[in-house]
Amino acid sequence: MKTKLLTLLIIGYLSSNITFGQDNSQQETSPKKTKTGWNLGVLPSVSYDADLGFQYGALTNIYNYGDGKIYPEYYHSIYLEASYTTKRNGTFRASYDSRYLIPNHRFTVDITYIPDAMWDFYGFNGYTSVYQSDWHDDSNKDGKYVSRAFYKNNRKLFRTSIDIDGKIANNLNWNAGIGILNYNIKNVDVDFLNKGKSEENMLPHTDGLYQKYIDWNIIKPNEMNGGFHPYIHLGLTYDSRDITACPTKGIHADAFFTYNAAFKEQKEYNNLKFNFNFRHYIPLYRNKVVFAYRLSTQNTIAGKSPFYLNTFHNTIFFKRAIYEALGGSNSLRGISRNRILSEGFALANVELRLRIFDFTIGKQFFYIGLNPFIDMGMVTQAYDLNEDDIQQAIDHNNSVKGIDDRIEDYFNFDKSLVHKPHISGGLGLKAAMNENFILSVDCATPFNEQDNSNKVNIYIKIGYLF
Repeated sequence: MKTKLLTLLIIGYLSSNITFGQDNSQQETSPKKTKTGWNLGVLPSVSYDADLGFQYGALTNIYNYGDGKIYPEYYHSIYLEASYTTKRNGTFRASYDSRYLIPNHRFTVDITYIPDAMWDFYGFNGYTSVYQSDWHDDSNKDGKYVSRAFYKNNRKLFRTSIDIDGKIANNLNWNAGIGILNYNIKNVDVDFLNKGKSEENMLPHTDGLYQKYIDWNIIKPNEMNGGFHPYIHLGLTYDSRDITACPTKGIHADAFFTYNAAFKEQKEYNNLKFNFNFRHYIPLYRNKVVFAYRLSTQNTIAGKSPFYLNTFHNTIFFKRAIYEALGGSNSLRGISRNRILSEGFALANVELRLRIFDFTIGKQFFYIGLNPFIDMGMVTQAYDLNEDDIQQAIDHNNSVKGIDDRIEDYFNFDKSLVHKPHISGGLGLKAAMNENFILSVDCATPFNEQDNSNKVNIYIKIGYLF
């Protein structure tokens, strides 16, 4: 059984927060709360997972507010994160964000490495791929249990990016960026994950869904192990938000194209994707009650995209380690990562952001907030899955491996399911320090049993979803 213990502590002024510079809020002549100089927030984390092992690490976000004139905006932000588990699952990230290094431009650099020994894979086209919850539920091994790793594979992602934007007029900006996405994908390393486990807790040696998709020729040989893809994007952004980290009013919209390059045996996977995002923040009661929503879509408009690139949600200016699409903490909270895997998708996130309590401790400004939310996502460009071809491939694989897979256990070819929305809902808790360092705890569950509706997922991260 999967066990998870999570201990997370904000080390602010309460323990080891460090601030260098003047705190203007302490001056009687300045009623407005501002921060100046450098400000440091640290968040250590410890967790345990029966499959992934013991996790240890820490993250920090260092802000420079300069003379405080633009507070709560900042001049420089440096983000560092390093966490790892004894079973090769982790996040290593360094990010720099500046509005001052290049005058009148925003400039960011991000370097991230994410090894994931148990990366989710549920098949293509959302509800078209049947989800069998009993197959990876080891609480009932006498039933239909197959393996906790059945809907998993092993993925290593290395990502680098450089982004810049500049003003065109008023709130309208241009933006451009270059980067590299390098995926390394293979089957779950069962032998390694079984090291040190008792016999009853060991993962069985059996094919997972990822391997079956390879055997059925749904995932092609030149994409099954990942690939190396430099990319470039170019677009426009409209931004009238009052605050970047926690907006209380305004609109933030962007539209951009991303060209992903591919080489050698993968040259057929050169592709062009288009993204559009619209975020709107509506104050209902000052900055205490804000209605916020995000509408987003990503589609492949030219070329072919390998399956693993379709799990990546393109973005301008990385604010977190990973952008999965669709499902998981950064798109559809409560729904499993990559549950909706398709050539194109659309999503909507709707939140009511309640700022419950503001307080000051020493020279640090805090607030506590709640945000009930609903998330929705759907396929807009589906994979072309031919039932006859898949049935023939399954029959051949059964005869070769001596198994008895049935197509109806894996696919539902009812066309009405392809574009059916996946919906989840939940409640978030926010603890913010100095408006920018925001600890977020979201608890969510999907509404449909095909999205694992008997499970409640908890996500702990930095910042609002959008």
